[in-house]
Amino acid sequence: MHRIYDFCRYTDDLVDEGEATISEEEKRARLNEWREEVKACYTGAPSHPILLALQGAINLFEIPQEYLLTLVDGVEMDLTKNRYTTFEELQQYCYAVASVVGLISIQVFGYKEEETREYAINLGYALQLTNILRDVPVDAAKGRIYLPQADLRQFSYTDEDVFHKRYDRRFVELMKFEASRAKGFYSTAHSFLRKEDQARMFPAEIMDAVYFRLLNKIEQAEYNVFDRRITVSTPHKLAIALKFWMNHHFIHAK
Repeated sequence: MHRIYDFCRYTDDLVDEGEATISEEEKRARLNEWREEVKACYTGAPSHPILLALQGAINLFEIPQEYLLTLVDGVEMDLTKNRYTTFEELQQYCYAVASVVGLISIQVFGYKEEETREYAINLGYALQLTNILRDVPVDAAKGRIYLPQADLRQFSYTDEDVFHKRYDRRFVELMKFEASRAKGFYSTAHSFLRKEDQARMFPAEIMDAVYFRLLNKIEQAEYNVFDRRITVSTPHKLAIALKFWMNHHFIHAK
């Protein structure tokens, strides 16, 4: 999982790191080179140390090449798109940068039930939407608005309102709408997790609980993400992790 995290982090940094000093053309060239390196993992000849380290996990857990390449495609979307017209369009982005990470992860955790793939996909949507709600001002500072344009129009909120950090009734109603959508994906994800695979998915359930707590904190702050960055404290994260570890241990003890 550390090697998978390193791959995901490095892939993301190819676009976001040095954002002001590296041209879009150079970033695109880097991503194309990275794609070739990923493909080389499946022919036995990668040269980058991150992929050399990851190759063993790819072979051991039979991680499909498609998953890794989809993540690269998703990261590239941040070079070509800074607005999303509809939620369906945003959902494609969420799949590429979040759901596919879930699909990679369950290859490592191991699963028996095919429904677990749907669990990973829908949990990815939920986690990414939660991130988007928390990071509205952070993304706006980079010129990006992930909240769908159709939703902004529905609540008479504009791009300029986002950039000027206008916190008012319109924004609250917009965020409440998006939070409800995210909760729907958490619920859908849970509906696909079968008892046979639940113990294997306890790391994912920890992520689920931490991010759901983050969503609750955004709600408790009345969706005011402009004044401060809302987070879940480290002690609270550890308490959540301990709870799920104990549940996991109890299941296996039985």
